[in-house]
Amino acid sequence: MAEEYIYKEECFKIIGCAMEVHKHLGNGFLEAVYQEALRYEFLKNAIPFQELKPIEIHYKDMVLEKHYIADFICYDLIVIELKVAKNLCDEHYSQVLNYLNATKLKLGLLINFGSPSLQYKRIIL
Repeated sequence: MAEEYIYKEECFKIIGCAMEVHKHLGNGFLEAVYQEALRYEFLKNAIPFQELKPIEIHYKDMVLEKHYIADFICYDLIVIELKVAKNLCDEHYSQVLNYLNATKLKLGLLINFGSPSLQYKRIIL
């Protein structure tokens, strides 16, 4: 039986935008450059998003003053975390899992612009 992907169409559009950015910029820029270019692609492709979205962290019966900041949350469903690294590592995956736990969202996309080819990983909570 084929595995069913959640938010398949939404992810396809998001990753397509990231590929377009990487095709034009390549690797080697700062993360903020890719974020701005990706924002442009999201707007151009009518992908709804929130940028630099603060994420509350709950501890027992309180909300902590410290919070995460997600690069993007698209469609109010998918956390997008951008990286500029040679390769993705366990800490990057853990960061997205923490964002998913904090938001109670089911899916995150980890996108790395730092390698010669675009790297991305779907992370499901």
